[in-house]
Amino acid sequence: MRIKFAILATAAAFGLAACGDTVGEQAVLGGAVGGVGTAALGGNAVAGAAVGAGANVLYCDQNPSRC
Repeated sequence: MRIKFAILATAAAFGLAACGDTVGEQAVLGGAVGGVGTAALGGNAVAGAAVGAGANVLYCDQNPSRC
């Protein structure tokens, strides 16, 4: 189950990472996607939101042309 969750979380993070023009927008959108995705899989929505927010901001920082 953990592998399935990790694969789905990674796919969601990369698939939706191009959202947001500012760091705040990137954090909010990444957090929303992470929280909802984790809750849908039966996990901790707060932890998913934190990971999603961080992942989206980091992705957009590393790949600004894709954000």
